Amino acid sequence: MGDQLTIAGKTFSSRLMTGTGKHRSVEDLMAAVEKSETEIITVAIRRLNLDDPNEKTVLDHLDWDKYQILPNTAGSKTAAEAVFTAQLAREVTGSDWIKIEVIPDPKYLLPDPIGTLEAAELLIKDGFVCLPYIGADPVLAKRLEDLGCATIMPLGSPIGSGRGVLTAEEISIIIEQSSVPVVVDAGLGVPSDASLVMEMGADCVLVNTAIAQAENPGLMGEAFKLGVEAGRMAYLAGRIPVAEQAAASSPPEGIPGVPVASASG
Repeated sequence: MGDQLTIAGKTFSSRLMTGTGKHRSVEDLMAAVEKSETEIITVAIRRLNLDDPNEKTVLDHLDWDKYQILPNTAGSKTAAEAVFTAQLAREVTGSDWIKIEVIPDPKYLLPDPIGTLEAAELLIKDGFVCLPYIGADPVLAKRLEDLGCATIMPLGSPIGSGRGVLTAEEISIIIEQSSVPVVVDAGLGVPSDASLVMEMGADCVLVNTAIAQAENPGLMGEAFKLGVEAGRMAYLAGRIPVAEQAAASSPPEGIPGVPVASASG
């Protein structure tokens, strides 16, 4: 089966999760999904019009047998709102999987650590498989893992900013101390950002805006797929140590004017 990602007992070949927001059209969304070869797709339940049963939503365009639908609690400002949204998501999708987002600040969109912890504790008791989105806080990450969360999802930089990985040191600590998958989520702008965190040992990345708002979402989805694969392969291959001085790639023996060391030293 090869090198697979396992979350809550389910295995996946792709280590790239994608989102459904900000796409300019359904055609762009489906092109991105297909070209990225993602297997886990997150959907903001509160942003769907569920009042009109005749109106199609993004959920109607996705093959639920092919993809793991991951509802999220985007739009929730408190733990109570996140719990309510998760319960609504379970009714709509029939799935216990939930990506927890508790974001009270409309300007910077940074997750609330206390609200996230509270929501996770309540939802885990209610039987949910919780994937919490957090700031890159190693202490919070460990607390959430100890509660029983299925993954830890630290941000690389603020949502939708495309600023890349500004939290590399903290993410490294989270990866080192975690025994559940670490999914870097938010702020990745280009495939090299995804490759970087995968090289560090992250298990997966979640990308939405960088794909959805690209001039060609399908092509960018494929590019992120390749970036994730390259980063994972590099991590598994084992990089060379970082050295302070240069080291010649060819031995000096045989070069005119370069003395050859004797066997006796």
